[in-house]
Amino acid sequence: MRPVSVWHYCSWPLLLLHWLCSSCVGSPSPPTDPEKKAGSQGLRFRLAGFPRKPYEGRVEIQRAGEWGTICDDDFTLQAAHVLCRELGFTEATGWTHSAKYGPGAGRIWLDNLSCSGTEGSVTECASRGWGNSDCTHDEDAGVICKDQRLPGFSDSNVIEVEHHLQVEEVRLRPAVEWGRRPLPVTEGLVEVRLPDGWAQVCDKGWSVHNSHVVCGMLGFPGEKRVNMAFYRMLAQKQQHTFGVHGVACVGTEAHLSLCSLEFYRANDTGRCSGGNPAVVSCVLGPLYAASTGQKKHPQPKSQGEARVRLKGGAHPGEGRVEVLKAGTWGTVCDRKWDLQAASVVCRELGFGTAREALSGARMGQGMGAIHLSEVRCSGQEPSLWKCPSKNITAEDCSHSQDAGVRCNLPYTGVETKIRLSGGRSRYEGRVEVQIGAPGRLRWGLICGDDWGTLEAMVACRQLGLGYANHGLQETWYWDSGNVTEVVMSGVRCTGSELSLNQCAHHSTHIACKRTGTRFTAGVICSETASDLLLHSALVQETAYIEDRPLHMLYCAAEENCLASSARSANWPYGHRRLLRFSSQIHNLGRADFRPKAGRHSWVWHECHGHYHSMDIFTHYDILTPNGSKVAEGHKASFCLEDTECQEDVSKRYECANFGEQGITVGCWDLYRHDIDCQWIDITDVTPGNYILQVVINPNFEVAESDFTNNAMKCNCKYDGHRIWVHNCHIGDAFSEEANRRFERYPGQTSNQIV
Repeated sequence: MRPVSVWHYCSWPLLLLHWLCSSCVGSPSPPTDPEKKAGSQGLRFRLAGFPRKPYEGRVEIQRAGEWGTICDDDFTLQAAHVLCRELGFTEATGWTHSAKYGPGAGRIWLDNLSCSGTEGSVTECASRGWGNSDCTHDEDAGVICKDQRLPGFSDSNVIEVEHHLQVEEVRLRPAVEWGRRPLPVTEGLVEVRLPDGWAQVCDKGWSVHNSHVVCGMLGFPGEKRVNMAFYRMLAQKQQHTFGVHGVACVGTEAHLSLCSLEFYRANDTGRCSGGNPAVVSCVLGPLYAASTGQKKHPQPKSQGEARVRLKGGAHPGEGRVEVLKAGTWGTVCDRKWDLQAASVVCRELGFGTAREALSGARMGQGMGAIHLSEVRCSGQEPSLWKCPSKNITAEDCSHSQDAGVRCNLPYTGVETKIRLSGGRSRYEGRVEVQIGAPGRLRWGLICGDDWGTLEAMVACRQLGLGYANHGLQETWYWDSGNVTEVVMSGVRCTGSELSLNQCAHHSTHIACKRTGTRFTAGVICSETASDLLLHSALVQETAYIEDRPLHMLYCAAEENCLASSARSANWPYGHRRLLRFSSQIHNLGRADFRPKAGRHSWVWHECHGHYHSMDIFTHYDILTPNGSKVAEGHKASFCLEDTECQEDVSKRYECANFGEQGITVGCWDLYRHDIDCQWIDITDVTPGNYILQVVINPNFEVAESDFTNNAMKCNCKYDGHRIWVHNCHIGDAFSEEANRRFERYPGQTSNQIV
């Protein structure tokens, strides 16, 4: 069984204190003579905090015998370079703010630290002066160093190294190894990884709180009772290696290392006398229970309509936190956002505890309301709504402070059943899948017929590579292996599956229209993607009817923007009745929205004087209450450009002079109601009650992080002369109950005006 790695939580020894010199100036490389170090005389440096790896953490400095931290105000990567060299690493790869590794204690030694990156010592950088700060420890800065030591930085330079045993990884080992056991493993003996290898935990004093923490680390929302009689009988027939005892968790810890632990000493002889190995059984969350066909364990439900969801994450169990309040979804402000609150969200959604509590809209900015701020959870709450919080006002927080999470997930092994070959990087290539029974496993290709964005999204998710930029039906990748057999065809996915095996596909019979490896499925994956969202309120505010003379609609007819009956009209006499409205389309994702086709294939339309960069960008439909279409409009991409942007975002795309087309993250494209084809031709629609539906990117031509928010619906009442458009909302903006109310609003059962 492959263990679930949680090494990123390791509380490694406080690191690496040394003397540095001014001869380090100008290069991330160290001086060749370590004996000349004098730049930080009298200072010591270490990395601290949790969870972290050995080369990252909260930066702490000892000055005059007192340890303290650095404030994140004005902190930059250049300052991180200097500090990583102080710690004995070659350079920095990143830095963190807002006490990501937990708040420190004592003095805040430096504030407004400003370095060029070439300094040989932090003492050469500008700051407010030692001990002069207006920060709190919630603003402690951290660094992420390159895992490469400075030459000449020997043990003689290292001061105050602590040698405390820590739990690095935890796994469940099934008591009975024979046979093929399905993944994920939900029950077994608790084993921890120590420097000498894997060891069991003595169950003396073991509590349900301990089990709760272990399950959370391994990606499970909760624990259940174990048949201990079976395990006690089994323990008598097996030998065990105990390494840990005296485990005492409160139950709210995100990691076992945060619990009280006792380690057996090397000379202990009677380890776990009278006891047995600790055994834990965990509950699968709904997402994984459904995918494995296992029985779902009932989860505690929050009261009322309160609900939580994640948006914008590239992997399962991560994303921007959004909560449902008064029937509408909104975000959570990251003030005082921590692992405890993030873990409550993760467990509520059927995952384990939180690996990371994200701040600063790391998973993209939301839109609309911010429902919660300063959420303070103990970790025992069944829902985020049960945690104390502060009422939010518009002045309190902005969407640049939206909170997010990364949750612990159960190990399913699906990534071992898929691989890419022939690509220029690990993010692209021809898709190969593994099939067959144990002992007869083989790799094969997927038929490219009907392979599209949704299928590619599942493949990239299964690979652990995020989103799909493109799903390729024809590939020219280098044939790097001898895999030529097509073993899967007819793949059709909804886009939400965890692996391609969960998608519909042909069983044993392979049907492929085009043969050869060139016509097999390929993908280009990306860690980020765009996310388009229509401003629904603007549609409602701007909707109106216009009777437009036919002699003014020649261009629109040429571009197929009128109903089919317009072809038999008495041109140029008469008119067409148009439902007009403005549409404002925001990009809330983490990557720019770009047309799939390159500039070389854009089509020039002489009549309107613009290039089409997408065949279909938006669908406009009038539907009856039962979903039948009575009128439709469509808009190719007249031109995709940044009409307006948020204050801190610059425009990048402009259609003029054959410019680049797209929508920048944080910007929106506005199609005004008075633009040609920004309408639905309702000339043939009889009076009645209808639904106005707008769908962006309807053919999934361009990958997005979330397709569920691409459709907007409005109630629509037409009396033959006037039209009322109301209750416009994005398809996933309301609760399920609100959507049901929408679908049966009074009078909607009849399509005739009485």
